[in-house]
Amino acid sequence: MSHASAEMQAYYAGRAAYYDAVYLKPERTADIAYLRTHLPERLGGRTLLEIASGTGYWTQDLAPVARRMVATDYTAEPLSFARQRPGVEAVQFEQADAYALPEPLGRFDAAFAGLWFSHVPVEAREAFLASLHGRLNVGARVIWIDNHERQCQDFPIVETDARGNTYQHRPLRDGSVHRVLKNFPTQEALEALVAGVARRTRYQRLDNFWLFEYEL
Repeated sequence: MSHASAEMQAYYAGRAAYYDAVYLKPERTADIAYLRTHLPERLGGRTLLEIASGTGYWTQDLAPVARRMVATDYTAEPLSFARQRPGVEAVQFEQADAYALPEPLGRFDAAFAGLWFSHVPVEAREAFLASLHGRLNVGARVIWIDNHERQCQDFPIVETDARGNTYQHRPLRDGSVHRVLKNFPTQEALEALVAGVARRTRYQRLDNFWLFEYEL
């Protein structure tokens, strides 16, 4: 059973047409420029699996340097935009559950998830890792990027549940407001999560984002 909530699916389906706005804020310009160079350098030349690719903002940068690339998302609407990105003609787009990645996707020697891990419930992190690592070869390089707490200036935390998950209220342009799970894991939590299965872990904090890299 998927851990993706219906509320969050509805939110991202409704936001797909203007999702890129999240990356266009002036205070994020330097971070985005760095990431658009750094990520292809670290993931290029490999068979690459992208988790929660959304509208393909990062797919378009990674596809040209990947030996083979499969981009997945749980929701259909963002994938329809992703398929229209420049340079993604060779990408295999698949609607798939990140917590139960199907075997026919194949196996990969790299994986990337952008602004996804913060939406994984605390109690589902191990299930996500088991699903992801089940599709990766030994030695695969994994990179996650996500917002850190500076994002709370725009969307403050309005609720914390018994498991430690935190939630924001996110408005859409149609006037609807959605309750969205948004966690902000520490470096220590990320490292502890992959301890025993990962090596060469690296955590990096930018002005607005964090990066976490490791190898299986």
